Amino acid sequence: MIDLFFWPTPNGFKITVMLEELGVPYRVHAINIAKGDQFRPDFLAIAPNNRMPAIIESEPVDGGAPVSVFESGAILMYLAEKHGRFLPTEPRARLTTLEWLFWQMGGLGPMAGQAHHFRHFAPETIPYGVDRYTQEVARLYGVMNRRLERLPFLAGEDYTIADIACWPWVVPHERQGQSLDDYPHLKRWFETIGARPAVQAGRAVGRDWDKDSMITSEEAEAILRAHRAA
Repeated sequence: MIDLFFWPTPNGFKITVMLEELGVPYRVHAINIAKGDQFRPDFLAIAPNNRMPAIIESEPVDGGAPVSVFESGAILMYLAEKHGRFLPTEPRARLTTLEWLFWQMGGLGPMAGQAHHFRHFAPETIPYGVDRYTQEVARLYGVMNRRLERLPFLAGEDYTIADIACWPWVVPHERQGQSLDDYPHLKRWFETIGARPAVQAGRAVGRDWDKDSMITSEEAEAILRAHRAA
């Protein structure tokens, strides 16, 4: 059994989609990032960077005591390696998959997150920030679109953790100031993956939670300020 510490965000959905694809039983524990749950001592014990998602695996690969894993990319790799799915074992194909996984972790996710912030959550409109990150997301979408012009999936012919990592970050494309009509190959990939039953099931986790959990950007900023200096 896996205990998943989760909130319905793109990074959280990476893991629910992966677990649904694997058919692995899991329990979800809500980490309400808007209310500061990510700073609770019990959560920091397994996720010292105060970011969700994180997991506790009761049946780890080595057969020993339960193991915790934080960082969504590390969780995807751990699960893929344990279950032998969605991460090729052939060295070159594995390398390509990891390139695109790390591309998402270091590029698409952070830049799209900044676009979300400056477009929707900054306490005042900063045109430079809005333009800077909206255009950078457009560039990254273009990278994917060119890649997918000649391949069905980001790492090649097969669906991998690279696709699982990137897909949730394309879901809120309109909030990032993007239209998928501008990226036809990316749009084909996005719709193909979105039609998978496991992806739909993973995307549905926590769907109703935020209706009762909305707070203002000022309140969220106050929570973050209170925890910036350790």
